[in-house]
Amino acid sequence: MAAVVVRTISGSASLPAGCSRGAPSLASDRVHVVWSGRRTYGLEQPRSRMSLYRTVLAEGQRQDLIDFLNRDLLIAQWPVLRTLISRPIRDVWESAFPELPTATAATAA
Repeated sequence: MAAVVVRTISGSASLPAGCSRGAPSLASDRVHVVWSGRRTYGLEQPRSRMSLYRTVLAEGQRQDLIDFLNRDLLIAQWPVLRTLISRPIRDVWESAFPELPTATAATAA
């Protein structure tokens, strides 16, 4: 599933440009994602944003990736986020988007 979704997104040649500020409210019609009861995430709060991104990367569908992920925020937190998601998801994202720092790039910096 992750590979199909990322290939669709990567066809646009750029990472998603969703919200970068505020507190997105997650609609109840997105039942395909397990939000663990939480409906609002503060994007200015790193832990809250990390929780949202981790959930969307693991369970989100194409529109969720577009709506909730922001290129700059994703790149900035990727070095930590990549350790919190499964290897298959991480590998697919890093292959599709070379601008995401890999473990080697993050260590060298």
